[in-house]
Amino acid sequence: MPTVDVIERVPAPLPRVYGILREMERFPEFMENVESVTVLERGDGYTVTRWVARLKGSRFEWTERDAFYPDQGRIEFEQVAGDLKVFRGFWQLTSHGEAETEVVLSTTFEFGLPMVAALLNPLARIALRDNARAMLTAVAAEVRGSSQDG
Repeated sequence: MPTVDVIERVPAPLPRVYGILREMERFPEFMENVESVTVLERGDGYTVTRWVARLKGSRFEWTERDAFYPDQGRIEFEQVAGDLKVFRGFWQLTSHGEAETEVVLSTTFEFGLPMVAALLNPLARIALRDNARAMLTAVAAEVRGSSQDG
């Protein structure tokens, strides 16, 4: 299964970045490719969220279970229903001093169509990498904007 990893350093402390990532329902406010995120269930250390997003012009919908590990700076997600056979990954945050956080977004996917996977996987990998970079850039911009507001 293809995996896409994107890393970016964000000029903000880890708790602030983690707080923004944890509020996924706000992603459509500052991420152009995310149409909607609806929280279907919220429990102790997890959410179940329904996503609608665009990837290179195609619309994808899925429901995922998100597990939060704030002490580890980690959020794990896994599709429980949706357009792909497999879609899972994690956000991993690492503090670099008091004012900078390294953010890793890792995504693993599988179409579930073996005959077309060889054709689609390379294109999907590029599209997911571009999408992940856009998400991290949007998080960095949101962090800068929220630190100026506060």
